[in-house]
Amino acid sequence: MQFLRALRAPIQRGEITCSVRLWQRSHVKVGGRYSLPPGHIVVTALTEMSLQDITPELARQSGFSGLVDLLKTAKHGPGRRVFLVEFRYEKAPGRARS
Repeated sequence: MQFLRALRAPIQRGEITCSVRLWQRSHVKVGGRYSLPPGHIVVTALTEMSLQDITPELARQSGFSGLVDLLKTAKHGPGRRVFLVEFRYEKAPGRARS
């Protein structure tokens, strides 16, 4: 998974723990580890939902100012299926916590 540069530090601090994605099919799996240097995210839950399920609160939890802001970024290619990806950030082993 890739994230906007502005979202990376809040994810690494544990402030953002979910992301909404519009895909044709899921690109992640529960338990999967995806690089976000200097560590990685671990997907803890994956839920398919409808566009109507995306609330302004969920948009803010995902690091966006609102629903429109999230939807401008969430769409990747021709995908129409909506996925809520929940995750935790793990620092790389041996790295000091900041």
